[in-house]
Amino acid sequence: MTNKNELYIHQLEEQLKSYCISKFKEEEVDKIEKARLLASSILKNHKLPDGEPCYTHSLGVALIAGKEMGLASDSIIASLLHNTATFQEDSNKYLAQVLTDYGETVVVILKGLTKINSLDKDNIAIQSDNFRRLMMTLSGDIRVILVKIADQLRDMRNLHFFPVEKKLSFAHETNYLYAPFAHRLGLYKINSELQDLWLKTIHFKDYDFIDKNLEKTGSFRENFVSEFVKPIEEKLKIKGFNFEMKARTKSIYSIWNKIQKKKVDFEDVHDIFAIRVILESQQQEEKSNCWQVFSIVTEHYQTNPNRLRDWISIPKSNGYESLHTTVLGPGNRWVEVQIRTERMNDTAENGLAAHWRYKGGKESGSFDDWLKSVREILENPDLNPFDFIDEFKTNVYEDELFVFTPKGDLKKLRAGATLLDFAYEIHSQVGDQCVGGLVNGKKVSIKHQLQNGDHISIETSKSQKPKMDWLDFAVTTKAKSRIRVSLNEEQRKLAEQGKEIVKRKFKNWKIDYNDRIIQEILDHYKFKLSKDFYAKIAEDKIDILDIKNFITHKEEKTNHPTSTLSDLESLIGDDMIEDLNIDSSDDFLVIDNNLTNVVHKLSKCCNPILGDDIFGFVTINDGIKIHRQTCPNAPQMFERYPYRILKAKWRGENTTNKSFQATLHITGIDQTNIVGDISQLVSKEAGVQIRSISFDSGNGQIEGIIKVFVHDLGHLRFLMQKLKNAKGINSVSRSDG
Repeated sequence: MTNKNELYIHQLEEQLKSYCISKFKEEEVDKIEKARLLASSILKNHKLPDGEPCYTHSLGVALIAGKEMGLASDSIIASLLHNTATFQEDSNKYLAQVLTDYGETVVVILKGLTKINSLDKDNIAIQSDNFRRLMMTLSGDIRVILVKIADQLRDMRNLHFFPVEKKLSFAHETNYLYAPFAHRLGLYKINSELQDLWLKTIHFKDYDFIDKNLEKTGSFRENFVSEFVKPIEEKLKIKGFNFEMKARTKSIYSIWNKIQKKKVDFEDVHDIFAIRVILESQQQEEKSNCWQVFSIVTEHYQTNPNRLRDWISIPKSNGYESLHTTVLGPGNRWVEVQIRTERMNDTAENGLAAHWRYKGGKESGSFDDWLKSVREILENPDLNPFDFIDEFKTNVYEDELFVFTPKGDLKKLRAGATLLDFAYEIHSQVGDQCVGGLVNGKKVSIKHQLQNGDHISIETSKSQKPKMDWLDFAVTTKAKSRIRVSLNEEQRKLAEQGKEIVKRKFKNWKIDYNDRIIQEILDHYKFKLSKDFYAKIAEDKIDILDIKNFITHKEEKTNHPTSTLSDLESLIGDDMIEDLNIDSSDDFLVIDNNLTNVVHKLSKCCNPILGDDIFGFVTINDGIKIHRQTCPNAPQMFERYPYRILKAKWRGENTTNKSFQATLHITGIDQTNIVGDISQLVSKEAGVQIRSISFDSGNGQIEGIIKVFVHDLGHLRFLMQKLKNAKGINSVSRSDG
């Protein structure tokens, strides 16, 4: 090792020691020093691919974790030791000693880092979100992610030493994984640096062009800022404020990103910098102080009222607080002024809480909730965030599982998923023919439960068919649905075979094959559906001669495929027939608006309304029920009880203003007061009454049921169209019940 290298290492050691002494108790400083000596003894003779000594790299990561992220002593120790286990003959024995010397948290971080480093990231650009979720799941502790970001930043700062292929690999990982993580965790400065380093690696010419232009215009910006702030500073001092004013220049990446999105030149990016006023202020006086500064700024410079952003009265959902205004400065140049207190500035730039929404997009579901819980603790001035870091265990994705295909593609499944679930995730046919497979090179059965990060290949056989017991261990909806479809398809084929056997036998026996006699057979054998009966015939589970004996000893009965007027007399009695409105021309039961007779009622399972295609069904104890032709129970009634089906139709228009109940299923975008808007829209429609309304929301969407009373089918269709045209509504459909 040269004297130059030794001097550099000594400087890093002194920086780390000085920082730790200023931040930690004596016993923690001693423990960190012990870990540093251990790292030095193990790593001193080893180098990274870029030629940097491993020990130097570890010191750099520890400094980033401490000085730049403000992490606690456990994370700094883990940063120092994160490469040491690689060079141990027995890593398990080594980690056991680390557990004894430094505690469980350090071991958890080291193991989490090992899992993340072992991931195959070849397809990271395609499935970056799933990779981030998998990293969260594998890490088990937020500190793993934070130390890994520090590790990545250290590598990116030394990327110029790496070979080209390694540079590109590190840069892509940074762009798709670590910069987004830094964004979401509010690590403003680190995120900006990671993005700049990515741009410098992948688009060097663009980076260099912007960098040189910033350098060229630097003196102009300095003069402009000096001229702009001078009168403001004087007035603030007169008012007795303690403050700092400075210009915040956009990062090179941010300027490049704006040029790309807006399709403009560098000269056309007018918000390259903003003037920031940072006040010393007691928390109870923060709002009034910021507004006083706002008044001073806008008294001197003309403001653009359309560009006022008040995130002090109502902070952003991520906790960001600041007062922004855009004013016309010297040379008629528009400039943004940001007014905030020291506390607000610390939260915005340095905490784990704030910056992702500030310039990012929309967060998703449970991850957003998790970040919110982090933010709530970090923003409480009475709490030390690191006293509560154990509450940030990343159980957000405990119900999810991430595994790899043989080609390295990432698949997301439910926790507890089996090899069979994975097979159906690949393709329905692969699932149907799955006989087993390999998990991490080891042969397993279709029941094998998968773990995060497993590499899986499936074995199939054309002779394999889904079995009923597969439903007992398959856990994903996709697998269960496909298994049922396959089983039903197999059952259907058997039923067709069985039906042909029965028809052929009936013909030989000279027995009429009709629905009535089949229903009697089904009742005798206690089958609900004819397909189940026919399948048993095909499987030789029922002796066909037993059926012949049953028919022979059964009294002959006349089959009625569809009820007529005379049939109804035998079914419900001639006294009830007299009360019915029958169109004798074609034996239709005519339904008008005055449905007061006890012998015919509107069925609640499908709620028919005036205008629907309908039929009547003769019940045993409850007269005739009127159903829609599209009723979900209609196929079963027609198949099992054809002799109870009665043709029915509506008579004329709704002249009595009778109301019919209808149920609507509505989906839409979860926006402010959308349910109230829906309710108001329906209520305003003439003749419509709301019976009940129920909505759920999640992931930015709403879904709900609304039950209404309408005059007829045309009235309902008009209402549905009106709802479909409403802002924020995605779909409106009629439901049964």
